[in-house]
Amino acid sequence: MELTAYQIIAPLVSFVALAYAWSLVFRQKKTVWEAILWTLFWSAIAYIAIVPDSITYLTKVTGIKDRENAVVVTFLGVLFFIVFYLVMRLEELEQRQTRMIRKLALKQSDLEPDDTEE
Repeated sequence: MELTAYQIIAPLVSFVALAYAWSLVFRQKKTVWEAILWTLFWSAIAYIAIVPDSITYLTKVTGIKDRENAVVVTFLGVLFFIVFYLVMRLEELEQRQTRMIRKLALKQSDLEPDDTEE
């Protein structure tokens, strides 16, 4: 069996995506459920890339006839990963903004001692 560049690159990208998703879980930025979903998705992408004949059943059920569609699915996966990353960053920024506004509001209401008064 001769490996193509796609059969090498897609599993590597899948591994990076999985490692990133699980590192977010360990840093408590994402839930285990989200990581499990990402694991299922990226594992399927890697498996289809390594064993393209495995999608024969899916071609019958879904009407996909060409293996080239696996490339399309992979690019959709990359786009989903990018959106996932952007959503994560947006949530971090929202949390940071909330913390800053709370701290400022407490400081202005004199409920929290100012650091310079010590």
